[in-house]
Amino acid sequence: MPLFSKPKYSTVTVKKKDIPHGLWTKDPITGDLIYNKELEQNLLVAPKSGYHFPMDAHTRMKSLLDEGTFEEWDADISSVDPLSFVDSKPYSERLETYRKKTKLTDAVVCGSGKVHDIPIEISVMDFRFIGASMGSVVGEKITRSIERATERGIPGIIICSSGGARMQEGILSLMQMAKTSAALARHAKAKLPYIAVLTNPTYAGVMASFASLGDLIIAEPGALIGFAGARVIKETTKEELPKGFQTAEFLLEHGLVDQIVHRHELKDRMKSFLSVMWSADRSA
Repeated sequence: MPLFSKPKYSTVTVKKKDIPHGLWTKDPITGDLIYNKELEQNLLVAPKSGYHFPMDAHTRMKSLLDEGTFEEWDADISSVDPLSFVDSKPYSERLETYRKKTKLTDAVVCGSGKVHDIPIEISVMDFRFIGASMGSVVGEKITRSIERATERGIPGIIICSSGGARMQEGILSLMQMAKTSAALARHAKAKLPYIAVLTNPTYAGVMASFASLGDLIIAEPGALIGFAGARVIKETTKEELPKGFQTAEFLLEHGLVDQIVHRHELKDRMKSFLSVMWSADRSA
């Protein structure tokens, strides 16, 4: 008889209950599972770690603007395929896929609204649409939004999120950098404020143009911001990059970002900024 007998295990198989898909989201910092309804109620911010998940354009508008004040402009403008571009699939087919998937015509939503009764013109980029890449439509809609702000004599705000210029439109996408920057120069000449809010990620042609031209540049916590990706820079320079390179916190420390603002605080903080930067007595 053995001194130590093996433990007896049940032969009954216990089946795990199937968890319906799409009810939970994993926090990339803590690894915790977060119930999606709880996450949505918390403005897509992880309760424990504070990680800011991506937010679609209309949800962000709702979180920032006074209820019932948003009026969308230029919603019917959509991209064409000027180069008949084909990579793994034709560009025209790719556009149609993302239109159906996101219910947007392109990667930015623009319109008029109010933040604590302060009138603004606002553009919000949506990363779900081809990585919020900047093509002709994105550049045109943002330019029109800035020009409306200038004509009305009110502040302009752009919520930035992008992988950069849209390669499928070639040089036409790069032209949007100059076009949006020129509109902002006219806005500045009129002595009107422009606030850029950088979210994760904001890169390349967008960062090299309107995202870095704000009178005030705000970033969300942990946002990755830069022109080229860290890997590309490291391979090009053959140098080790500083810890936290291209994070909002690193850029705040080195002077590119003016403030890091938690998503829950953005609306109230925006009121404070705009109250100092703009007076209703100056509007037309």
